[in-house]
Amino acid sequence: QVQLVESGGGLVQAGDSLRLSCAASGRTNSRYVMGWFRQAPGKEREFVATISWTGSTTYAADSVKARFTISRDNAKNTVYLQMNRLKPEDTASYYCAAQFGSGNYYTEVYEYDYWGQGTQVTVSS
Repeated sequence: QVQLVESGGGLVQAGDSLRLSCAASGRTNSRYVMGWFRQAPGKEREFVATISWTGSTTYAADSVKARFTISRDNAKNTVYLQMNRLKPEDTASYYCAAQFGSGNYYTEVYEYDYWGQGTQVTVSS
């Protein structure tokens, strides 16, 4: 079992930056892939970015890959999502997710067993 807690969300203006954090606790001595997803009201949860256990492999959705960067610090059991040049369409609840395994990354909701409660990001125009 692993517990995930997101932080760093807030209300910003278009063009601003935010850094989200996700702290993991529990079974953190095993290898696990981390991911960020987001969900806007009335829409399905969608993939944002993912990172391998070592951090050497990352993958991001086309809609964000030029603006968002995922990273992790395993010594702190924390994964980050640096979001630059935010747009109103980035407004959503952002969730981090974890999955134990040997894969480099996972991009689908069903591939993750553990989820945080989410942090709200609102971007005004």
